[in-house]
Amino acid sequence: MQDTRLIREDLQATLDAHRDLGPAYEAALVESFVARLDATIAARVRAELDAHPGPARKPKGNGMVPIALGSLALGIPLTGIAASHAGPAGLVIAWLAIIAVNVAAAATMLQRR
Repeated sequence: MQDTRLIREDLQATLDAHRDLGPAYEAALVESFVARLDATIAARVRAELDAHPGPARKPKGNGMVPIALGSLALGIPLTGIAASHAGPAGLVIAWLAIIAVNVAAAATMLQRR
């Protein structure tokens, strides 16, 4: 691989410079090599990401619409069942549960944004 050969050459040049210059320049030589290595890695990552793009992102829409419509659709039969079997208390409990589900869904969606 071309990048691997260049990295080896850079490392060899850094080691040769260290032998020639001595330990006084060690920190500068290491920093220089690490900077070149970082640039090489960043270029590889960019090339990989360009070659393999991620999944298409969904357009941001209002995800609450299906939940609200589903709540209304389920609310109609639940209202009838709760009112006929448990009276007004059952009716209130059923609708409080529906409201709780909608609030929890909305809170979750807000956290994701």
